[in-house]
Amino acid sequence: MTVPIVAADAVTPAWLTQLLRDAGVISRAAVTRIERTRIGTGLVGQNVRFTLTYDHDEPGAPASVVGKFPSTEPLSRRTAVGGGIYEREVRFYREVAPTVHIRTPACYAAAVDSASGDFVVLLEDLAPARQGDQIAGCSIAQAELALAELAGLHAPRWGEAALQGLDWLPRPTPVALMRRQQLYQAVWPRFLETYEAALPPGGVALGERFGRTLARALDPDGAPPCITHGDYRIDNMLFGTAEGGYPLAVVDWQTVGIGAGAQDAAYFLGAGPLVAERRTHEERLLRCYYDALLAGGVHGYSWDACWRDYRRGSLSGLSMTVVASMIVETDARGVAMFSAMAERHFSHALEIGAEEFFA
Repeated sequence: MTVPIVAADAVTPAWLTQLLRDAGVISRAAVTRIERTRIGTGLVGQNVRFTLTYDHDEPGAPASVVGKFPSTEPLSRRTAVGGGIYEREVRFYREVAPTVHIRTPACYAAAVDSASGDFVVLLEDLAPARQGDQIAGCSIAQAELALAELAGLHAPRWGEAALQGLDWLPRPTPVALMRRQQLYQAVWPRFLETYEAALPPGGVALGERFGRTLARALDPDGAPPCITHGDYRIDNMLFGTAEGGYPLAVVDWQTVGIGAGAQDAAYFLGAGPLVAERRTHEERLLRCYYDALLAGGVHGYSWDACWRDYRRGSLSGLSMTVVASMIVETDARGVAMFSAMAERHFSHALEIGAEEFFA
């Protein structure tokens, strides 16, 4: 199926009719009118809900769909295109999503022009599910659900030799980690100008030491590889409500890669719950993830190894917070979000002794 790529404001009823028919979602009905609503809080892309009117009723025809398109902000778009972010999301839905067990929205169409960076992904609308709020934090019940769901991403391809063939997926090679270290060090002074007040006591010293040792500290050191989300946080999750929806579905697969699964778990727990809640429930919540891995067929991975990989993985929150906050366009909510992430991730790394991995 060839998917014609259009901009968000160029979507037409005829275009949607073609894609939905090609996907087998509708057969004879035709979309005659659309209404657009911008949704979500994406920093490197646009998410648009299209509410659909058809020429006649057809069982199973969706009342609305969601389209993902490139960012209209020049800096965010350059960041995304330069990092291959749009292409990764398209290929995740095409090639990887069918091979793992994590709940994602159904994908009706996905295409990318690698040269220009134009892309489109057309997805199932998960309303009335509600997006998580990174600033407010998540409940412990939501954290349990998210960590069990995360094992459904990691376990099916845990340590799989075929992962080596997915050369379009980034992985923590020495070269990649050194580039990340150099970028972190380059943006660190600007990060402090905006976010130093959000850091906990000891946070500045931790961040400076981490910047000098990032490539070594984030080396997975033999942790079994698997498919990772890379930005597994509650802003990228849609939770079911009393009105309906899946219990949890995970979106925003632009940072998908190959790495240590416990890093996703640490990144989520580091900034999902509020700091006091995370302290109280941390080990039990990680056990939810670990037990789900074993139930999903993972063997030969001890609890001690999981805890060690998790502690190292807490440093990924520092890297993401510092770098991402400086390379995308942001607004008042974005600043509040990165402030919350800075406080929580730096507190997390300090409290579980992640500095051990600097040596």
